[in-house]
Amino acid sequence: MELVGRVENATEATMGAVLGDVLGFAAAVAISPLPIIAIILILATPQGRLNGVLFTVGWILGLSALGAVMLAIATPAGASAHNQPATWVGAFKLALGVLLILFGARQWHRRPKDPSQAQLPKWMGAIDRLTPVKVFGLGLALAALNAKNAPLTIAAAASIGSAGLPVGQQIASLAIFVLIATLGLLAPLGVFLLGGERAKATLGNWKDWAAQHNVAVMAVLFFVLGLKLLGDGISILTSLSNLAARDGGDEGPRLPAAAFG
Repeated sequence: MELVGRVENATEATMGAVLGDVLGFAAAVAISPLPIIAIILILATPQGRLNGVLFTVGWILGLSALGAVMLAIATPAGASAHNQPATWVGAFKLALGVLLILFGARQWHRRPKDPSQAQLPKWMGAIDRLTPVKVFGLGLALAALNAKNAPLTIAAAASIGSAGLPVGQQIASLAIFVLIATLGLLAPLGVFLLGGERAKATLGNWKDWAAQHNVAVMAVLFFVLGLKLLGDGISILTSLSNLAARDGGDEGPRLPAAAFG
């Protein structure tokens, strides 16, 4: 019984470490300004209540689908061996970290010198003309196909898949990631549904701030998380290299069994 308890505690510790590892990615997705601006604009349409819920559901499904695909790839590809990330996971995180740093630098270079002159993407001007089905599809696309959010979800799923957790705990970890990553949409939706007359003014202020600081916020997030992934990748590859060298050094010359009679 004592041995079983130790195993369970070790598993819980591993899942806790995974959740701590993906929390930063989830928070970065949650405060991504563009989806927040999009749902605020959607809530201001005549069918705002329905469209806001549909957009959020599409977002949740998009994150879940992308994360599930990454987990499905990672598990049969050997993302974890003896509860240690595989070599390709380290290389993947290293490459993704470099990509995020470069993307963050590009975003920072493109940021407007005067935040008040920041412009929203042209597609946001057509949000009030979207049907409920298209609003749902927009939420799905912004979660799963957006160049700013998809790499963060992929990185989080790679961390979950490389931890050696049982399938049930992988699913639970991904679900927690999706929940935290959706808080950025649930907040304005909650204000709209419960805030009464003051909701429009509050959401309008949020939208203006997010529009002005969208590029700078994402640049900083990508740079910080890119450095984290870079460090994770280097750490994994270095650990595996040291482990291989140690295992190789432990194997001294062996005499055939016949030499001992």
